[in-house]
Parts: sequence; C-alpha cells; structure tokens
Amino acid sequence: MFCSKGRKPSLRAICVALTAVFLLTFSTLLLSPSRYRLDVQRPPAHPTIFDSQLYVQGPPTQRFRDNLRNDTKYITSWTSAGWTNDVITYGNLIYLALITDRIPIIPKFLSTHIDPSAPPFVFGDVIDVPRLSRAIGAHLLQWHEVKDPESQVLDDLGCWSVWETVQQHKDIPEPRQSPSLNLLKLDISWTRTPSWVELTSPSKQDNHASFWSLASLGFPEARESSLRFPPTNHPSPHHHLSLPPDDHVLCFDFLYYVSAHRTWEWELDYSPAWRFVGQHMRWTARMERIAETHVRRALDVMGDGPTPPYVSIHIRHGDFSEQCEGVPIDQCFASLPVIARRVSEVQDELRTRKGIDATHVLMTSDETDPEWWDGVRALGWTWVDYEAENTEEVYGKWYPVFIDAIIQSNGAGFVGTRGSTMSTLASRRVQSWHDGATRLVRWGTPGADDH
Repeated sequence: MFCSKGRKPSLRAICVALTAVFLLTFSTLLLSPSRYRLDVQRPPAHPTIFDSQLYVQGPPTQRFRDNLRNDTKYITSWTSAGWTNDVITYGNLIYLALITDRIPIIPKFLSTHIDPSAPPFVFGDVIDVPRLSRAIGAHLLQWHEVKDPESQVLDDLGCWSVWETVQQHKDIPEPRQSPSLNLLKLDISWTRTPSWVELTSPSKQDNHASFWSLASLGFPEARESSLRFPPTNHPSPHHHLSLPPDDHVLCFDFLYYVSAHRTWEWELDYSPAWRFVGQHMRWTARMERIAETHVRRALDVMGDGPTPPYVSIHIRHGDFSEQCEGVPIDQCFASLPVIARRVSEVQDELRTRKGIDATHVLMTSDETDPEWWDGVRALGWTWVDYEAENTEEVYGKWYPVFIDAIIQSNGAGFVGTRGSTMSTLASRRVQSWHDGATRLVRWGTPGADDH
C-alpha cells in the first residue's frame, strides 16, 4: 500500500495505521496454519529415531489387528524358496513398502533349504534392522512384534495372489502357500491379481510381476477398479470366508518374481530393489563377530592382528546338476583350473586398482566329493570346517549358511557361480560394501567360461 505525503498530521496518521493493518494481516496469513492455505502440501513428519514400536499399539497381541494403528497402513508377504531367495523376496517387500508408503511386516526366515528341523529364524537376528531403517529412511516391523508367536488365535485376512497370475504355465494355477501362514495362525482368503500386473508375456516361464503394478493395488483407484468385476477368489481354508484384499494390511502371497524393468533384476546394477534396499541389508554385529572368528581360524590368524584381505569363492554344484541336461558333470561344471583363472583375475585387479595383495583364498561350496576338496587344498586355498568347529552344535543349524554368506560378502574380491542367487548377492555386496573385484564363472557346457 502506498500513501502520498499529506500536509495534515491526521492524514499521515491514517496512512500509517492502514499500512500497519495491511502488514499485520499479510504476516498473519504467512504464518497461519495450513487450513488458510489449502494448496500447500506438507510432507508427513517422520521421527528421526527409527523405532518399530511407534507403529504398533504395544507388546504383541493374540490377534494381530489389535496391535495395529488406525492411522498407519502396512504391507506383508511370505516366503518358501530357500534362504538367499527369501532375502531377495524380503528386499522386494521392503522396496514395495517404500513406494506405497507403508510399514512392512516381515516374517521369520524358514529353513526350507537347510534342515526342516531347524526352527524359523528372526529376520532381525541376522539383518541389522536399525541400520537398515536408518539407511532407507523408513520403519520396519517384524511379525513377532505384532502378533504373539505363541498365539493360537486364527486371524482372517484377505490377500492378493501374484503367483497365480504370473505362473500361468502351471496346469492348475493357485496361490503360493507358505508354512509361515500356519506359524502365524493366518486364515487367508486369496484374490487373484489382475493380468496387467505381469512384467513379461504370458508365454514365458517364470514370469515376473511389475513393482509399480503391484504398488497401484495399494491405492484406492486401482484397487477399486480391480475389484469392480468379480475376480478369481479362493475362500479361506478354515473359516471358508471370501474376503476382499485387505487395505489396512496390503498382502501378497509371493514377491520373489517381481522386477521394475526386466526379469532377474537383482543380477543387474540398476536394480532399484537392490539399490534402495538390498545393499543396506547388512549383517548384525553379532553375526559379523561369529563369522570373523571362523575366518581367522581358517586363515590361521594368530593374536590380535588384523584379518588379512582375502578372495572369497562360492561354487554351487548340488541341485545345479539337474540343469546339465545330459552333459557329463565333469564337463558341465567349471573345473578348478577355470575357477583359479578367475581368482587370478580378481587378485590382479585388486593389486592394480587398489594396491591390495589378496593372496588368501577362502572357498565356500555345497560340493561333497572329497577329491574335489583335495584339489582345492592343492591350490593353496582353504575353507571353514564346520564339523571341526562344531558350529551347528554351538550355534544352531542355520549358522553355516549365514557364516558362508558373510565370508563371501567380506572378501576384498569374490568369484562366484553364474545363475546362483547366493553368488549374485555376494557379488553385489562385495562391490557395494568394499568396492571389490568380482567375477561369476560360467558353466553348463564344455568351455562355457572360455574368454
């Protein structure tokens, strides 16, 4: 507001008063609550301390819903595919939680590929959850924090079945089941996801779903559109209920086969699930200490000196023999000299690029042939002898698998088996965590790794 200079004091006083009123009104609008400025979108406030207990009502309850907050939305899924694949599945779950702005509820790991007698293992006892939460800027819950693990109450829940949609090559498509559902006492009513969640053509086996297609089902418009016409529904096995997919707890049967752009995306450096979640899934301090103790004894490190840099190897044979398709095993799998050539490449790169002389080599493998291990010893390489260490007796059946993964991830360099998810994750970890040198050995036919 402008006032011309007047001759009379009363007019000047009036101008001053009007100017003051204008400025006071303008400043009030600037500082007023958002209800006066409806076009302003304020981001939600997030606590700087990542505490999962902020997103439940209190201690675990007999019914999981009794412990959930009404002002918070959640997301969950389950596994049944072996530990390394389950790590990937939970990484996908957490990434989906990020893009849907939900709190993930993570079940325990199942011993499907270790020993059926081994009890389920708590996610946060091997993965450092507080560190993960800080790194991704989001909170995480685990099922044992929500529902009492000893509860015998059977909870009803409606969920989406992704498996039924993407695995159309199967004779009778159906939801992917998991032992976790019985452990958690959940009676699930399944609804098949729409066909448009697929990432690849229906004719291709091992089809994947799209992250953002699945994410859209966590928002009102896509959810309502998908449920407008009666979808394929499977009533719950115990209470025989046909519930729509829950919106408070968005849930999917199986999230291993999910990608952003193409199938098997964790093998690729741009993978968003790896970049935004997977690389931040670090080991707990306790697991690191246990693995370090085993490594130092295997390398015969005495006293308090530092553990020397080493090249870790993961060679998977076992069930991979089923993929040899008539090729003799000794010609299908890469020989030890072929693996040794890759180890030399890694050592040369570490020496040239980082000035690291990684002369120690640690082997991890599921091979059971004693002659093969004699060949490993003849190369001057070593390994952790879990029987001699009494690892299972001291710690439990899960620990050899955990320690192998930690050994692989902590190498200055790494050589793995192409096509093995355990090698894929080890390679990614060494690159991300240590700026290490990595190679994956090709196999399947004679000379497959020639280069």
